Amino acid sequence: MSALAHGVGSQHDLPISPFYAYAGAFAALFVSFLALGLLWSDSRFRGDRSGRPLPGALQRLADARATRTALRALGAAGLLAVLLSLLLGPDAPEDNPAPGAVYVLLWVGLVPASLLLGPVGRLLSPLRALHSLLPPRRRPPRVLPARLGIRPAAVGLFVFAWLELVAPDPSSTTVLLVFLAAHTAVHFLGAARYGPDWFARADPFEVYSDLLSRLSPLGRRADGRLVLRNPLHGLDSTPPAPGLVATVCVLLGSTAYDGFSDSPRWITAVQTSPLGRTPTATLGLLAAVALVAALYCLCAGALRLMNRSLAHPLTAFAHSLLPIALGYLVAHYFSLFVTEGPRTVIVALGTDNASAPAPPLAPGGLAALQVTAIVTGHVLGVVAAHDRAVRLFPPARAVAGQLPLFALMIAYTLGGIGLLIA
Repeated sequence: MSALAHGVGSQHDLPISPFYAYAGAFAALFVSFLALGLLWSDSRFRGDRSGRPLPGALQRLADARATRTALRALGAAGLLAVLLSLLLGPDAPEDNPAPGAVYVLLWVGLVPASLLLGPVGRLLSPLRALHSLLPPRRRPPRVLPARLGIRPAAVGLFVFAWLELVAPDPSSTTVLLVFLAAHTAVHFLGAARYGPDWFARADPFEVYSDLLSRLSPLGRRADGRLVLRNPLHGLDSTPPAPGLVATVCVLLGSTAYDGFSDSPRWITAVQTSPLGRTPTATLGLLAAVALVAALYCLCAGALRLMNRSLAHPLTAFAHSLLPIALGYLVAHYFSLFVTEGPRTVIVALGTDNASAPAPPLAPGGLAALQVTAIVTGHVLGVVAAHDRAVRLFPPARAVAGQLPLFALMIAYTLGGIGLLIA
């Protein structure tokens, strides 16, 4: 279960030429930026006003109370199964499905589920299911301060990343029980004070799923109608809530740390550090998130200097980081999901001596998939940023004004590929 302790197994020394990886990535970004500057002069994305309505019967089924109740019951049953496995199952992580359920089926599985079906984290939330069983409040809940945004979710995502990537024994039943108990207690207290709206802004898994679902072809218009849409329209509808930048930077930074935490140099540094393993690894995770955030803040500052009329440079283009985060997630977790996911299910069904199935891709194919995922995520980020730029900037500055963003995309791309082939 060492793979679960770090999110993924080692991904170094992939059989791909660094020159071709870097050159191909730079060429894809440069050609995209050039083509957009020449051919895309007006904003084309309409956010939550876009989409082809789905049949009314399908919408009624999706919105039916019975459907919502069944999904909540499914989420609660999943949490109960994990708790029973932790309390009654074997202590050895390789024989207990709970670590795989948390680190693979939940954390990684939310990615494809949210991309295909929308914000399933909200629909399957066991915390919402349990909270709905409580008796009605006598007094209305307090209103969450708007300035809080989704910052609590960013903190929760960092805590989970620390648990997965830094904690001394993240797959231990005791550690997972303590985490689940603390996670449940914090969010029940928050919901007791602020009502169920607390989950939409503070539950890290729900916010994580909601952000990824912005790139789903299945979405809702502003009038509530269920629609099929261009995922980039959904991305454009991402609300610029306070904490959005912090949340995306935690996703990018923690995935980057996961990438280099397996490198021999870092392992040696952690093992020989006078601070000890856990403090050193914690500082490394913080440094990775801080570096991603610092680069984005420098970019936002440059955008403001070049475009004085830009009111909120930090949040105006934060949505363009979501495809990049998705590309990193796919690159780093695809292999884990398709191998450890089935193994977790096999263990949960009680099969003895369950082993992970063979990877579906050879090393060369996996390397190509990882590089393609990172480059595609950045190209989509360039497209999203360009469309927002031609909407916010004067026509004469629409291309030149986004040069800091283009430089940021190049830096993130080269860094992401470097983590794969270092």
